[in-house]
Amino acid sequence: MASAWWPCLILALLSGLAASGFLRSPSRPLGKRSLPEGVVNGIEVYSTKISCKVTSRFAHNVVTTRAVNRADTAKEVSFDVELPKTAFITNFTLTIDGVTYPGNVKEKEVAKKQYEKAVSQGKTAGLVKASGRKLEKFTVSVNVAAGSKVTFELTYEELLKRHKGKYELYLKVQPKQLVKHFEIEADIYEPQGISTLDAEASFITNDLLGSALSKSFSGKKGRVSFKPSMDQQRSCPTCTDSLLHGDFIITYDVNRESPANVQIVNGYFVHFFAPQGLPVVPKSVVFVIDVSGSMHGRKMEQTKDALLKILDDMKEEDYLNIILFSGDVTIWRDNLVQATPENIQEARTFVKNIHDQGMTNINDGLMRAINMLNKAREEHRVPERSTSIVIMLTDGDANVGESRPEKIQENVRNAIGGKFPLYNLGFGNNLNYNFLESMALENQGLARRIYEDSDANLQLQGFYEEVANPLLTGVEVEYPENAIQDLTQNAYQHFYDGSEIVVAGRLLDEDMNNFKADVKGHGATNDLTFTEEVTPDKIILWNGAAQSTFGWLDTVTVTQDGLSVTINRKKNMVVSFGDGVTFVVVLHQVWKKHPVHQDFLGFYVVDSHRMSAQTHGLLGQFFHPFDFEVSDIHPGSDPTKPDATMVVKNHRLTVTRGSQKDYRKDVSIGTKVACWFVHDNGEGLIDGVHSDYIVPELF
Repeated sequence: MASAWWPCLILALLSGLAASGFLRSPSRPLGKRSLPEGVVNGIEVYSTKISCKVTSRFAHNVVTTRAVNRADTAKEVSFDVELPKTAFITNFTLTIDGVTYPGNVKEKEVAKKQYEKAVSQGKTAGLVKASGRKLEKFTVSVNVAAGSKVTFELTYEELLKRHKGKYELYLKVQPKQLVKHFEIEADIYEPQGISTLDAEASFITNDLLGSALSKSFSGKKGRVSFKPSMDQQRSCPTCTDSLLHGDFIITYDVNRESPANVQIVNGYFVHFFAPQGLPVVPKSVVFVIDVSGSMHGRKMEQTKDALLKILDDMKEEDYLNIILFSGDVTIWRDNLVQATPENIQEARTFVKNIHDQGMTNINDGLMRAINMLNKAREEHRVPERSTSIVIMLTDGDANVGESRPEKIQENVRNAIGGKFPLYNLGFGNNLNYNFLESMALENQGLARRIYEDSDANLQLQGFYEEVANPLLTGVEVEYPENAIQDLTQNAYQHFYDGSEIVVAGRLLDEDMNNFKADVKGHGATNDLTFTEEVTPDKIILWNGAAQSTFGWLDTVTVTQDGLSVTINRKKNMVVSFGDGVTFVVVLHQVWKKHPVHQDFLGFYVVDSHRMSAQTHGLLGQFFHPFDFEVSDIHPGSDPTKPDATMVVKNHRLTVTRGSQKDYRKDVSIGTKVACWFVHDNGEGLIDGVHSDYIVPELF
């Protein structure tokens, strides 16, 4: 979480800069010159580029800003980047006149102390601090001599989470001045294939955005480029300030031929699970609302507005109750009630009459909610196949009743007993958010801060929408015993519509041919098991020293220099050489429990007549016609398979009639083809002997 990671970058630049004279004004003043457009306080930021590379939901982002001091004296240049709270910085460098100074990334406990020490010594240091709802700000400043250039480069990474059916890459844009070369470039690669891709900006109209934005996707690859000219950056046609100030958001989703997808790289695997089309599991939800005096005014009105909208969105098969806490606890109903139209209307009336008063008794409010849910389950007041949820909203710390955070956590943990999740919403900044977050996480929920703003009611509604549609409960992801280690979380209370479960781990045996991953959960009507057969077998394509690696789970086409390679998921690989010959490699899969047979590859040539007459090899020597004669057909040892005499290549051979499957057109069943079988490993038919065609390894 963001609270556990407070990176600090310390750049030991003092000695290097002083020696070069960068911290003081140069002894020789520069002549006056006209300043180009885009110069602010003598500093021209002439290039800003945000480069994003997303692979399998993991984003690697590099922010590069280049500036030059156009003034006659040394100037301070600042570099600000706002990055998502879920991201982590991996590198920072500062380059001045071609000399690069690397930064050292420190974790939270060390960060602040080293930052303060570096600043007190006159060194350059950057610190990450909270900045708004989704972001943290990294800031660093440095003195730059007149005429000198400086380049800031920050690298950060994050795992993109699926939210309401889409992955979101969130970028904050704020160059603060016109930039000659400004660009956002995002390349996305998803092995499952990309199904949708979009981009939007909060600071520019769609008409202007469209002329500066390009986006495209095909198969596994997608690309977004935003490259506004200086005129497009202006806040008005004659203005010199920039309108680029706001959010740039890229969203996409992937193809889902099956509920799960497992990807294996270098002995590690990541397992993505997001089933679709399942019925929603009914839920019993208790809203625990802080109505203490500090909620007075707009916060209370926004909370009531959000609750009224949430009540309208509840499904009739759901159950609910509302508990209010201040110095005392007030409940709407003694027990959970079904969300019938009549009950919803009565709940709306109750919400409209809520008013603030008194102190903050978090413990008693939560305990009443938990006990109510436990009682409803024990007394069978709610459907057997339903789930329970507690959603608490507070804007302050407990100050009456049990007010010790650690004791409240203990009480809640013991009462819930791992049976259902707790979601805590912290309204504003005057509260112990770490306490709310810790309590939620240990009860398999999460915490969310609600910011005091005009859209606080929308923030509350948005959170409820995330948990409104559980599709599975009691989700467990299972792997073969003694095959996996270093496993991340693999058990979840709920799977919600539009989200995704991600599990990662390491294979104990990197050469493991295959393994099975089972995802089990309780659905609205029955228990479900989703099984994914995983194979790490690779298809590697070389182009000189460069190589591309794929698997039989992929569907992809690669074309280069007249060569086309198409992989059809779990079926075959087709290799074509322009207008020439086409090869088909078929993946033949057999029954997994077969005591002898294993999966194998079949090699087929589609256009053998196009091969050169000089082609040879076990198959190649038969690509062109040759003379043979079959005679003396007579019964063999098997009455259903007659024998005959074949004269070929000056040899007289005994052959047997039979059939073989041709899988070129039907890779599943194949087509039966009548043929003559040559005995003794083809002796007399093939050139040389069969062992001449066996090689110990391909590479």
